[in-house]
Amino acid sequence: MDTEESSVLVTAVLRAEEYPSTSQVTVVYVDDETMTGLNREHLGGEGPTDVISLPLEHMIPGRVPPMAGVGPPLVLGDILIAPSTVARRAVAIGEDADDEMALMVVHGMYHLLGWDHDDDPAAEAMEQREREILEGVGRSRR
Repeated sequence: MDTEESSVLVTAVLRAEEYPSTSQVTVVYVDDETMTGLNREHLGGEGPTDVISLPLEHMIPGRVPPMAGVGPPLVLGDILIAPSTVARRAVAIGEDADDEMALMVVHGMYHLLGWDHDDDPAAEAMEQREREILEGVGRSRR
């Protein structure tokens, strides 16, 4: 996935959730070794994971923070993705690698916006939003 497609996906989520178009997000692609360290440091996990979101602000799902007309942009945080891990997972579950990468960008965005999947209703709501975004850009969600 190139940076242009990542940008399209980030913008699609921002638009769908009615965030200012000036909002800033960083998408960083890292190798498995780096992701292993990040996973341990931020999530207490072992080995590489596919995506980690590092929000700079505590967001509440569905609530866009009030923005003054003039001022700095809303900086939401970073999305870290391990393409090798994503590609291996896509093969293992029989999914298209590009669709899986797109899902990781969108999934990471929803985490930055405060969404989570700690329980079934929350997971279903998050997955439905991801599905709508991905379908809107010609991708699919498993």
